[in-house]
Amino acid sequence: MAADISLDIQDHIATITFNRPEARNALSMEMREGLAEYTAMAEFDPNVRCVVLQGAGGHFMAGGDVKSFKERQGLPGTERQLAVTRGLHTLHYAIYRVRRMPKPVIASVQGAAAGAGVSLAIACDLVIASEDAFFVLAYANLGLSPDGSSTWFLPRAVGQKRAMEMALLAERIDAETALDWGLINRVVPAAQLAAETDKLARRLASGPTLAYGRAKALLSASFDNTMEHQLELEGRSIAESMVTEDHVEGVNAFIEKRTPVFKGR
Repeated sequence: MAADISLDIQDHIATITFNRPEARNALSMEMREGLAEYTAMAEFDPNVRCVVLQGAGGHFMAGGDVKSFKERQGLPGTERQLAVTRGLHTLHYAIYRVRRMPKPVIASVQGAAAGAGVSLAIACDLVIASEDAFFVLAYANLGLSPDGSSTWFLPRAVGQKRAMEMALLAERIDAETALDWGLINRVVPAAQLAAETDKLARRLASGPTLAYGRAKALLSASFDNTMEHQLELEGRSIAESMVTEDHVEGVNAFIEKRTPVFKGR
């Protein structure tokens, strides 16, 4: 896979790193393809119990590669649309993987999260950001409408009016504002981001993975279900959870007044 994205698996944590620091990790086609491949690998690898998305060089992701937009302007309209569609389908496949995999996914955000960077961050289950992080949907500045699933996730995270504000005004949202709006979960000093991300990832990687996956699926489904259907899913899910090894361990640890040792089974 291309050097501008990497996958590292240690201690049940799969860390996917965007590695184009000279371009603030702007999305290349190789990054899109790598992200699609690595998220699929993480989903199906039983050794992986938590996934972290991060950027190298002090920024998470600056969105699409504007230089490539310029290069495509010389193509006929239909060819340009075809190239854009191919890239989007690859990115959307990766985002779908992030949402569907029955494992927690953390976005660790420092510096810029712009355009598709916002989409990827908020598609994750948890977002931890450094104090210098900022979020911006700059599509309007380029005469574009948003993509990458941001129009689905943003209204659900921050409400319709704030989502409109981000999409139409294309203004930077700093980390504290993003926390206040419910766009992210935690803000930490920049010097502590790596350590705090690792701490959170290790906590999740040592937790009841199957229960996490079911909780993730239930919460994701709740926006589209009636209460009756949601309660039915809850009942089915907790019944399935009660026959797992982790449930047995959790009950035994509670009774024995000790910390449970979950195996993700």
